[in-house]
Amino acid sequence: MNLIWLGHAAFLIVSLSGQRILTDPYQSGAFGGAIGYKAIEDTVDVVTVSHEHLDHNYTKGLPGRPLVVKGPGMHQASGFTFKGVPSYHDEHRGRDRGTNTIFVFEVDSLRICHLGDLGHTLSKEQIDAIGEVDVLLIPVGGYYTIDADKASQVVKQLSPKLVVPMHFKTKSVRLPIAPVDEFIKGKKDVECLDSSEITITRGALPEQTRIVVLKHRL
Repeated sequence: MNLIWLGHAAFLIVSLSGQRILTDPYQSGAFGGAIGYKAIEDTVDVVTVSHEHLDHNYTKGLPGRPLVVKGPGMHQASGFTFKGVPSYHDEHRGRDRGTNTIFVFEVDSLRICHLGDLGHTLSKEQIDAIGEVDVLLIPVGGYYTIDADKASQVVKQLSPKLVVPMHFKTKSVRLPIAPVDEFIKGKKDVECLDSSEITITRGALPEQTRIVVLKHRL
């Protein structure tokens, strides 16, 4: 499969058969221009939405009629099975920013976990519900989500093969979140690519956790 970071928490995942999954589409220009990534214009088959904030749920701006997957539980869409694991957008059981859905799904025999705007480390029940993870898409910028330290703890909790950071400060974001540097500082197996895209196959997965930092496409 190909994994493309569009920006913020939005990834385009393209399977070997050409099916296309989009995660957490943002509204370009949302929050008074704080979300400065360009508009998403890709045609996709399925969209996952972790929670109802404009930088994660802007499905009406997408072309065509993609199937939208939201909320906890099991969902079937375009031949894929999506498991929604309930969580919170903050450390106070949602009292500050509401709920968040973690999505786990399989593409080309790879188990992907998109944490959305996770605001806390994981409970044992959540770890068990998520299960084995090959590719972890994790927020690291803090303030609205887990910060670098808590993101590192979550990585240890899940022991994924590949970690792709998201929801961090770039030149296209004016939110008070941190850049990726704090998360990757001091870590051994880190690869910073001059690309927004990576091709992942089960046979090429590393034996130990590797962090891959992508450049946003939009």
